[in-house]
Amino acid sequence: MIPFSILDLSPIAEGSDARTSFHHSLDLAQHGERWGFNRFWLAEHHGMPGIASAATSVLMGYVAAGTSTIRVGAGGIMLPNHSPLVIAEQFGTLESLFPGRIDLGLGRAPGSDHITARALRRNLSSDADEFPQDVLELQDYFADSPRRQVRAVPGAGLNVPLWILGSSLFGAQLAAHLGLPYAFASHFAPQMMMQAIELYRANFKPSAQLDKPYVMLGFNVFAADTDEEAHFRATSMQQAFVNLRSGRPTRLQPPVRGYLEALGPSERMMLDGVLSCSAIGSPETVAQQLKAFIAHTRADELMITSQIFDHAARLRSYEITAQVRDAA
Repeated sequence: MIPFSILDLSPIAEGSDARTSFHHSLDLAQHGERWGFNRFWLAEHHGMPGIASAATSVLMGYVAAGTSTIRVGAGGIMLPNHSPLVIAEQFGTLESLFPGRIDLGLGRAPGSDHITARALRRNLSSDADEFPQDVLELQDYFADSPRRQVRAVPGAGLNVPLWILGSSLFGAQLAAHLGLPYAFASHFAPQMMMQAIELYRANFKPSAQLDKPYVMLGFNVFAADTDEEAHFRATSMQQAFVNLRSGRPTRLQPPVRGYLEALGPSERMMLDGVLSCSAIGSPETVAQQLKAFIAHTRADELMITSQIFDHAARLRSYEITAQVRDAA
């Protein structure tokens, strides 16, 4: 089967705190490394009570220092929030400390609400429309012979692989034009997935980094020893998504039996779209759903996310996923 990787939001569970989340993230990365996962990515979100990975590059350093072989990356850095030079310096530092293990995924969304985005950026003229130019500027800072007078130290001459992230056709077009690998956020916004994949593959231009298209897709997995337990565990993520889309984000809530059945039609429709890129069930069920998704999309790699309240149950879900991968 194709490579599997891990996407972690360092979730803050109800009754817990960020410190515990960070320890759980490192523990998951260490287990993932032993189970043969390819990458461990952390996502930049701000002002979210249930997500602790806001200072993404700092947390990446903690995870990379506690592991030895798994690639550690950002999935992603929301570039409109930052100066490209600062990101080049941060990831140049990470690559210098952990050579050959750092990935830099780039997104153009703020990863927050508009008020928080304003507090982050300060310069209100900076927006997502400048994203392509920011990516080119960042590429130049990593070049062996940068064109700009300002140099990223460390950063210049370092091989930090860039990825374009997206949930629409914009990112697919940009990744194809620049010849970069493309990661689609199908785990929470699957509506345009197939269009974006086809557009990216059809228009891809080889680059110094990549000679042919490479697609990684986000995919939810909630695996347990039985279908019943897996559906129970999945309700924590379902609650988080409904709460976020309803404008009341919360910490990751404990699972609730019968949660889906108690939802109204609009909330259920909302979740049905998200869950279309999910595998929920026993090892046998998950194996069937993973194989069907890979066959349908022809993905080169899957980025697996499992928003499960109980840490031990989350580890078990990833362990089952690795076993399914190895048995294929």
